[in-house]
Amino acid sequence: MRPWFPLSFRFKLIPFIATVLLVALGVSLGQWQDRRAEYKLAQQLRLQAGRTGAPLAISAQPMSAPLVEFRRVRISGEFVAGWPIYLDNRPYQGRAGFYLLMPFKIAGTDMHVLVARGWLPRNTADRNQLPDYRTPSGTVTLEGIARLAPGQVMQLGTPLPLQRHAIVQNVTVQEVAAASGLRMQPFVVEQSVASGPDDTGVVHDWPAPSTGVDKHKGYAFQWYGLALMALLFFVVTGFKRGKATN
Repeated sequence: MRPWFPLSFRFKLIPFIATVLLVALGVSLGQWQDRRAEYKLAQQLRLQAGRTGAPLAISAQPMSAPLVEFRRVRISGEFVAGWPIYLDNRPYQGRAGFYLLMPFKIAGTDMHVLVARGWLPRNTADRNQLPDYRTPSGTVTLEGIARLAPGQVMQLGTPLPLQRHAIVQNVTVQEVAAASGLRMQPFVVEQSVASGPDDTGVVHDWPAPSTGVDKHKGYAFQWYGLALMALLFFVVTGFKRGKATN
């Protein structure tokens, strides 16, 4: 009588250990990518909720940057016009340009907020020639979205010490506070609309942050696929070895 299952499996220790390691690696990295996707999705929901919620008033009381991130905020005070900073390599709709950063002194306090006022076009013939724009004088009220940092691009070369009117590729709130001597909240506000008729020359149109949820899900699928492929390869080759010895 022939056996009900005509194939036999030949076990080998080394391929088995290698398969276990690959499966464990694939599952572990796939789960890690799943957790990253969940975190980014929660971040995206926070951003959506922050944009639609009531604006949070910013005062002189130091605030936690992670708690304020993505919140719509409102500030009253005046721009420190003598300390503009220009972030280079910030294109907008295919055009080269800068992001204009400027400290903003909260009314009645010595606390400042670093405001990303908007986008400015760059003179392609002379990169050091800055475009014209206007800065409101006196007390104004502005609204925007709080962010942990003004964004970062690849740093080319060694940056020079930060100073007013500097054209830089990257900067942090802490660097601006240290260079200017101003007391600052630990976050940046992306100004969403003009603060008055004198606030002209800049574009208040900020790109939505890319959360990369789909990217992480795709990576997770690839790692789970690697684990499955390793397991199937071990099983198939084991049966082939068993058939060859029969």
